Amino acid sequence: MKTKIIASILLFLVFFFSLATMAFNSLTFDEKAHIPAGYSYLKYQDYRVNPEHPPLAKTFPAIPLVFQDLNFPQESENWLQEKEAPRWWVQFDLGNEFLYHSNNNPRQIILWSRLFMVFMLVGLGWLLFNWARQIGGNKAGLIALFLFSFSPTMIAHGNLVTTDIGAALGVLLATQFWLKFLKESSLKNVLLASLFLGIALLFKFSLVLLIPFFGLITIIYALINYPKKILQSLSLALLIGIIAVVFVIWPVYAWHNWNQPIEQQTRDTQVDLRDNPIPPARDLVYRMSEIEHVRHLGQYFRGLLMATQRTGWGNTVYFLGEMSAKGRILYFPVVYLLKEPLALHVLSLIALIFSLIATIKKRKFIKELIKNNFTAFSLIIFIIIYWAAALAGNLNIGIRHLIPILPFVYILIAEFFRRVFSENFFKKSITIFVFLGCLIWYFFSFLFNFPHYLPYYNELVGGSKNGYLYAVDSNYDWGQDFYRLMDFIEKNDVQEIHLDYFGGEDPEYWLKDKYRPFDPRRNDPQEIKGWLAVSINHLMGGIGKPVAEFDQETGFYDWLKDKKPVSRAGKSIMIYYIE
Repeated sequence: MKTKIIASILLFLVFFFSLATMAFNSLTFDEKAHIPAGYSYLKYQDYRVNPEHPPLAKTFPAIPLVFQDLNFPQESENWLQEKEAPRWWVQFDLGNEFLYHSNNNPRQIILWSRLFMVFMLVGLGWLLFNWARQIGGNKAGLIALFLFSFSPTMIAHGNLVTTDIGAALGVLLATQFWLKFLKESSLKNVLLASLFLGIALLFKFSLVLLIPFFGLITIIYALINYPKKILQSLSLALLIGIIAVVFVIWPVYAWHNWNQPIEQQTRDTQVDLRDNPIPPARDLVYRMSEIEHVRHLGQYFRGLLMATQRTGWGNTVYFLGEMSAKGRILYFPVVYLLKEPLALHVLSLIALIFSLIATIKKRKFIKELIKNNFTAFSLIIFIIIYWAAALAGNLNIGIRHLIPILPFVYILIAEFFRRVFSENFFKKSITIFVFLGCLIWYFFSFLFNFPHYLPYYNELVGGSKNGYLYAVDSNYDWGQDFYRLMDFIEKNDVQEIHLDYFGGEDPEYWLKDKYRPFDPRRNDPQEIKGWLAVSINHLMGGIGKPVAEFDQETGFYDWLKDKKPVSRAGKSIMIYYIE
């Protein structure tokens, strides 16, 4: 009973900090596309908007919106898309129309959409606690939930209408039920594994990595426990995959896509995939889009191919003083090192070192070790696979892409320290002392950064104040501080401000005649007098040095290097006064 009370308190704190953070933060970049997309799926059963992501992480947050009297720009060319096939930016233009130019209340829409994400985050915490508790008992459950509850990354992204928390939820559910299937291949477990695999794949396309992961652990489990039944195990695993596609993914896409005209889907698919580097897959999806009913499943594979080609093409990004459009092998290791709390790294290092020492002391065969610790082994395998994919990809845009591995990291740390409490580990008392110190450090590192969790950086770089010097984009500046800029303008009676803003908000809607759009690549900086506000994502993009193969313009903000900002809006918008 005491364990459940503590867990309830922790989950309430997750809810509280998520709501409080949500209220302070303005619309972030991707939310401008995801919110109208989810609403259009529920309202019109039409999947023309944002097909490069699966539906669930957008549909669920839109549920509160369908009960409101909202206007949707159905007559807009951004929705009709009759003149030309969809461009990547059209979905953001449509989002701007829906939120700010359709006589709706944008802040109300944003808050209601995010509210469901907060409940999803709390649900993820509850599932994490229960699974960790099943694996290692009450102590393990509480430790994992504590690490989750005060994670800056989880709280930062857990109240935004994006796909990352949904991905973590999908991974947790799918892995838990796949392991149940391996231990007992009953009809119930086969169906549950199919259901949750399908749900996971409907949250984020990167979770196709679950397929090789599940295949690998299925083979290893069969080799260890019943080597003569490997083909039977793989056959059942294949059956689960087929059920997930045919009876989960296909019907969900059919419902979401029922009213999209087949001619439009065919046209859009051909344009979106015309440069895809896998012609046989591309041509198959073309054909699927032309066949009634089959086209709904084709919509899923269209999105999957769009996601893979986006990962291959990369994204323009600032990292360690340089600008590049290609992935760099150090990006995710450095971002993970600097963006996750130092206390978590210390706990991870202790768990890793002591686990290796304990393994060596026990002198057991690898087969026996894996068999006795198969759940922990499986979690480690997934982390390795996911890390390998992240390092190999070109899409370096934020720590949020590593969120699906974090619950597994928490479980592994929790299980190790649970064993410290219950077994005779080397220097047990010292380990427990360090562990408690790290938890206190972890908590206060979280608390002292409230409510600025999205730009959180740890003490290695001097905290959030200096984090933008290392990596930006969704690591630091996703447009979340626009409301704080509005507060600055009001408090300082600013009558005119030049603004170079990166994010989801519409500055003209909020600032009206005070707003002067500014782009140093089009406007002469020498003509700027008075107030100037620049989003750090744009600022660093105009200061960073191009790598050898980068052919885009840089240096357009070098003239601001010697100018000291008079203030900041939150952490991510620099405010200058130009004499």
